[in-house]
Amino acid sequence: MLPALVLAALACAAPARAQYFSQGWTPGQPVPTAASEFPPDFDPSQLPPAAAPPKPSKPGQSIFSLDTVLTAAPVVDLLSRFGINITERLAAAHEATKLLWDERIPLITDDNFKDLIVEEELTPEEERDRVWLLIVTATAAQATGVSAWADKQFDEAYNLTQIEGDLPNVRWGRIDYLNVTTLTTKWSVWQAPMVVLIKDRGMTLRFWRANKIRLRPEALREFLKSEEWQHTPPWSTSFAPGGSREFLMQWQAVFMTKLYNLMRYLPRWAVYIITGALGSVIINIFHRDEKSKQEKEAKAKAKKELESAPVAPAPAASGSSTGVAKPQSAAPTAKGKSKKGKK
Repeated sequence: MLPALVLAALACAAPARAQYFSQGWTPGQPVPTAASEFPPDFDPSQLPPAAAPPKPSKPGQSIFSLDTVLTAAPVVDLLSRFGINITERLAAAHEATKLLWDERIPLITDDNFKDLIVEEELTPEEERDRVWLLIVTATAAQATGVSAWADKQFDEAYNLTQIEGDLPNVRWGRIDYLNVTTLTTKWSVWQAPMVVLIKDRGMTLRFWRANKIRLRPEALREFLKSEEWQHTPPWSTSFAPGGSREFLMQWQAVFMTKLYNLMRYLPRWAVYIITGALGSVIINIFHRDEKSKQEKEAKAKAKKELESAPVAPAPAASGSSTGVAKPQSAAPTAKGKSKKGKK
């Protein structure tokens, strides 16, 4: 039975594979070339495009950022199935961020500071009178609070001066504290909001905290018009622009910028872990000597108290061999004995 089944299977298989048999090469035919990689009716242009890795939506943006994740093709397709157009919502969020500030006031960055301020084309008279008033703000990170209020007053003061037109020598600018590293580090600005007044192509700097200057539109305009800012001495230490140690601030700014460029490529949870670990190590290093000093002081204090404490006498134990024996009564004298004997 088994040989019959095998013969039947071979009989069916032979006609099925006969279409692939070739008659071979005969004289007069062209020499066959290597077989094509694809069948004759295959069109490579009809291949589906290969899945490309997600790219940041902005130059320098991390692939782990929220914008990059939400704009990835699989995520967009998944959310669209639920009727959510994530692309439009992200665009609307970015537009809302732009509306935080007056767009007429230029954003000063690490890249355009030299072109806009240091190398500004001016006549000698204009260079002498040129004043740049900048506000260092953190409103992009938190649209409420002191920084948002300072931005609003700054924009209203700018608008007022444009209407009055009486401060042609003053230029206005804004620095986003979270996105500018070199300038803020070089100027030793570690908080926002901060008002900076610049003269002499960036060589003369004056700083005010938001609570140390009148930011109301009329007051700020009068502050500039009457040149009250001259009553504040400029930054003139050895670390200031033109100082003997300015290069240290420049090196620090370069280091902090490179560190920032590295850190922004990491996800936020990794940054939290790294900064927490480094902070713990640094705190232990700085407080190591202080801890040993406190331990030495505590030991010295305990020793001093032990030495100055009065020592109480130990009570004598009853029946002890070291007890003091009671004095016995004196023996009668010989004279007394003689008198008794005479009687």
